[in-house]
Amino acid sequence: MTAEENNYRHILLATDFGNHAESIGTRATAMAKQHGARLSLIHVVDYVPTDLPGDLIELPQLKIEDHLVESARERLEEFASLINADYTNLWIEIGSTRHEILRIAEEEDVDLIVLGSHGRSGLALLLGSTANGVLHGAPCDVLAVRVTESSTQDP
Repeated sequence: MTAEENNYRHILLATDFGNHAESIGTRATAMAKQHGARLSLIHVVDYVPTDLPGDLIELPQLKIEDHLVESARERLEEFASLINADYTNLWIEIGSTRHEILRIAEEEDVDLIVLGSHGRSGLALLLGSTANGVLHGAPCDVLAVRVTESSTQDP
């Protein structure tokens, strides 16, 4: 195996904009530079039910989704700037986080997915997590960067 075969060519960074997103993103950016790989970013907007309570019920579902997607796109662009990402593509998808990450990874010939993992155990582990679902369904390598709640600072 040559050195070129050991290098990643396309890295997909999945982010939820959580407390540890910046450190995970910085790690993905460094890996992309180290391997000379393209870096793409994805954020998945959770499905929004059509029967929203209160004043949101008056807004058509499509307008709510459009607003969420546009807001997420702005946040993802700001996030890319924050981590100094020289990215190829930004994806904002709506739906199942695990499914959308895996779909984009397969469609775009990604060879490494980078995401955060809380390292849950017990019931949370049995019920599954996004990181676990991606790890077991990915068509490529997955780097699950462990994040711990104990290192999270309360605002």
